Amino acid sequence: MRYFETKFLDEADEFIAKLDLKTIKKMLYNIDLAEQTNDPRLIKKLQGDIWEFRTKYAGMQIRLLAFWDKTESKDTLVVATHGFIKKVDKIPANEIQRAIKLRERYFDNKH
Repeated sequence: MRYFETKFLDEADEFIAKLDLKTIKKMLYNIDLAEQTNDPRLIKKLQGDIWEFRTKYAGMQIRLLAFWDKTESKDTLVVATHGFIKKVDKIPANEIQRAIKLRERYFDNKH
């Protein structure tokens, strides 16, 4: 059973494309696992409507910020906005603001 399906915005695709193949595989594996388990170690709420996919690999903390789109009644969709390599404990405020702006643009274009 899948709790949700994940869609990637262009910014998320561009970030993923810059990673090496093993890192990409680990991150996609974790996203697939999160879709099936909704495990808070893999997908966690940050603030408001913004969530993060969490991957730790090869000494890096990779984050893909996302939000939920429940406007279609048939499927729950999680939309990944963009990613970054986390260097400090706290998620930088500018990354959260970027995710909020991408979420707003997504819903503006959808309607």
